[in-house]
Order: sequence, then C-alpha cells, then structure tokens
Amino acid sequence: MKEAMPVLTAGAGLHETLALLTSQLRPDANHKEDMVFLKDVFSERSLGYLMKIHEKLRQYERQSPAPVLHSASSLAEDVTEELQSGPMSSDEKELLHLLTSPHLKAVLSVHDTVAQKNFDPVLPPLPDDFEDEIEEESVKIVRLVKNKEPLGATIRRDEATGAVIVARIMRGGAADRSGLVHVGDELREVNGVSVIHKRPDEISQLLSQSQGSITLKIIPAIKEEDRLRESKVYVRALFDYIPLEDKATPCQEAGLSFKRGDILQVVTQDDQTWWQAKRVGDSNLRAGLVPSKQFQERRLAYRMKMGTLPNPKSPKKPVYDQGCDKAGLRRSFRLSRKDRQGSSGEGSDPGDSEFLTYEEVTRYQQRSNERPRLVVLIGSLGARINELKQRVIADNPHRYAVAVPHTTRPKKPQEKEGVEYHFVTKQQFDTDVLNNKFIEHGEYKENQYGTSIEAIRSVQAKNKMCIVDVQPEALKRLRTAEFKPYVIFVKPRVPESRRRRSTATSPGGGDHGRITDEDLQEMRQSAVQIDQQYGHLVDRVLIKEDSASACAELRGILERLERESFWVPVNWVRT
Repeated sequence: MKEAMPVLTAGAGLHETLALLTSQLRPDANHKEDMVFLKDVFSERSLGYLMKIHEKLRQYERQSPAPVLHSASSLAEDVTEELQSGPMSSDEKELLHLLTSPHLKAVLSVHDTVAQKNFDPVLPPLPDDFEDEIEEESVKIVRLVKNKEPLGATIRRDEATGAVIVARIMRGGAADRSGLVHVGDELREVNGVSVIHKRPDEISQLLSQSQGSITLKIIPAIKEEDRLRESKVYVRALFDYIPLEDKATPCQEAGLSFKRGDILQVVTQDDQTWWQAKRVGDSNLRAGLVPSKQFQERRLAYRMKMGTLPNPKSPKKPVYDQGCDKAGLRRSFRLSRKDRQGSSGEGSDPGDSEFLTYEEVTRYQQRSNERPRLVVLIGSLGARINELKQRVIADNPHRYAVAVPHTTRPKKPQEKEGVEYHFVTKQQFDTDVLNNKFIEHGEYKENQYGTSIEAIRSVQAKNKMCIVDVQPEALKRLRTAEFKPYVIFVKPRVPESRRRRSTATSPGGGDHGRITDEDLQEMRQSAVQIDQQYGHLVDRVLIKEDSASACAELRGILERLERESFWVPVNWVRT
C-alpha cells in the first residue's frame, strides 16, 4: 500500500514545500542515481536560503511597505553633530561611536538607496540637437566600456548612401561581448562627435583613441544578423602573416598575426575575402582578421604574374643529408642526387594548389586497434639521420623497425633474404618501378636500390612503428591516410665558424669530423633550402646538438606519438 503524500497547508512557503519534497524522495531500482542526485540538490543549505529570500521578496511585493524615512544618513549626521556639541555620557559616546562607524554608514546608505529607488538603470539622455532627417528612424544609444583593447568592429562606407556601416564584428571583442552592436548597423556618432562626413580611417582613429566608456549613436540594421556560431573548422597556416605589413587589410589593428605551422580556428568564412580566426592555444579569446584562402591565392598569383613573387615550386634542389659508411649505405642507400629518384603516387601535398595558404586539419590520436603511424626523418647536411634512426631502433627493436629495402645486387654469403635486403632481379625491380611500388629508388655502383610501400606495411603489420629516412621529395608519396606520417626535420646545430667548434660533422662525414667554414656555410644553406621548400610538410624540427641528446629527444617524440593527439589533415580521418 502506497504511503499518502502529506497535504501542505495554505500558508506553506516554497522552502517548506522543497523540504517536504526532499523527504518524500524514495530510491528507485532503475533511477537510483537520479534520486540521489535530486536529494543532494534539494538538501543543499544554500538552496534553502535562496528559497527563503525568494519568499521574503514575494512578501515584500505583496505588502509594498513604505519607508518611514527616505534619508536615514542625513538623520544620523544630524544626531552626530548634536552629540558632539556638548559633554557626553558613556551611552552617548557609545552611540556616537556606532553612528560614525563605516559599517553602519554603509548600511544607512543602502537603506536610502532602496528607499529612494535609485537602483534602477538610468539611460543617457538623447542629445538636444537631434537631427530632423532621422526623427522617424529607430536610434539606439550604446555605451560600451573597453580598456586599451580594440573595439572589435570594422566599418565601411556604403557606396550608394554614403552611410558609415558596421562591416564586421570580431569574435570576443568589446562590441561582440556587449551584444549591442551588429553587422549592418549605421554609425552616426562616437562620443557625441558626428561621423557622417568623416573618412573611415578618421573614424577608426577616433574609436581607437577612445578609452574607458565609449558612447555610440547607431541606427540598427533593418534585419540584424544572427550571432556568429562557434565554428569547428581548424586550419594549419602554411605561411607567415603580419597584418601591419598588409596594406589590403580593412583594419590592421583587427588583424591576426600568425606563423607557418600555427593552428587557427576559423570562426567565420562569411566574408569571401577576410576570415575571422583565433590561434589555438592563444590566451587571447578575441578573433582577428586573416586573408581567406581564395583571396590569398589570388593575390599571390597576381604577384607572380607581375614578377614580384618567386615561383614557390623552385626547380632548384636542396642538398640533403648524405651518409657514407657501409652500414648507412646498406640501410638507407644514400645515393647521389642525380641517381636518387622519387616515385609518383597518390599522396597529398597542400602545395598541390600551387600556392601555400591553409590546410584543414583535425585532432587525431592513435587507437589501440590501429596500426602505428609512420615516422619519417628528413635531414639537412650533417644531420646523419640514418645513424640517429639506427641507434633508436637498436635501443628498442621490439617497438621500432626499419623498412627493409630492395636491391638488385647479388646476396653476400652472410646476408639473409628479408633481413639486410629484399634481393630481386633487375627485371622485377624495373617492373616495380613502373608500378609505383617504391617511395624512392636509385642506382649505386650499377646496382638498383629502393624502399617499397610494402616494406613499410610489413613493419606496421607486426604492430611496430616504422621509421624511414628519405629525401624530402618522397614526402608527397607518403602523405596518405593509410600511413598518417609524422615528419621530423633533423638539422645539426651549426656554429658560426670553426673557432666555435661543435659536434656537427662535415657533410661527407669523413675527415674524422673536422669541418671547414665552407662546410658550415653549405650546412646552413641546406637547412634553409629544405625549410623553404618542404617546411610546410614538417611536424617537428629536431636540432641535433649531439647524438646522445638527439636520440633522447627522438625517443620522447616517438613515445608521445603513441599516447597523445596531434593535428593531421582532415581527410586522413574522415570515413
């Protein structure tokens, strides 16, 4: 038999109702957690206090009490003066002490404010010289408070009417946070100064110079745009951008500077020329203007046509890291540049659109049921990436491995098929080249060498992380959703001259590590050229001080790659 719900009296308050409801909550087998949650919420002491305050306010509304005195502070001052005018007893001294205490003065001041109802908001008065031509229009007076930050809005002159119109509202700026200024609003005055006949740059200067409170006279747009929704579009910047050097930007102060490799959250792409974006990880929540992908490509194409921009796909090839020892040759066949060839394939390169602008990206973390990501090492002269790769693999051969290369040279007695090399005939090798089975291949001493896609897959099938060192041209072949390569650019720290010796080795690796100033200059140029042509494909730059520290840093990168999330091209994870 169910227990009857107690009947509330007519005068029961809200907090009494809440207490009774709490006492009647019974655990349910199917909703036990919900019942416990409700009971905890309803039993909160602070909620009970709020209910009591609510009842008192309702009681106050019903009774509508009138204050006995509207100026208790003045009465207290009069009493204080009267007490101080003559000798005082102990009780009078105590009263004087109470009336002059800061706390009581504050209480009396609040009393007078409530009694006089001075707590209602007061709107600024409309100016007396209200223009006749806008008497029939809806005018809005907006008062904003800003510090040294920009207002967060850009303006433009309407070509047809000549009116000053709000063109953009920057996300997170003072105008956006207020919710009172919208795209399409017509601006008439700033702090009482008419802007009707002023140029946009003069108005922008007037807005930027205004500190603290700023008052705007606005004619609202006929149809105000919906508030911007938070976008989920993220892009990796493939170029550096400095708004103060961009004469095309509508407002340099509203621009967002960024460097190549920065991840940007695109807030809105409503404007085909200027996007609004925020840098991921930046403490500044305000969005800024950045050139759109289409606009950036158009003006780069124009600059190239006019001859003021060098071709981004320069035919000049950079000089890469070249190994020379036999072990290095056996594993990575460091061939001469004229003999080393890449292989065309289905990989992706954000530079395929001719100009480097943005690449859409998303967060990706390797799952337990997925094959490990491919790790690709590229290096400038003197980096000795093959040696670095071999040391890391030797430290943990159960987790890391190399892709065994193919060769046409005869097998030596101590060698085993599939260990040092995959030994194939020249005919088979040439067939594989035609079928694009190699990420790169070349000739050394009349023998063919190459690293195949299947060799990489074979390592990953064993749930090992495959580490390959290639020349940068091969990156395009490897940039696929299958491999999701993590590219590490290794370059040695190059001293300024031989007088400041370091552990950097000569490009040839010989001469017992002695280097000349010419070697140092060649190493610097190699690093610069690779960065210019392939830096947009690099996920991490590893500056090699010495072999031990470089190996430790590489091991740390590989470990994080297995447990942390990273930004990757969005088409790598879309199903």
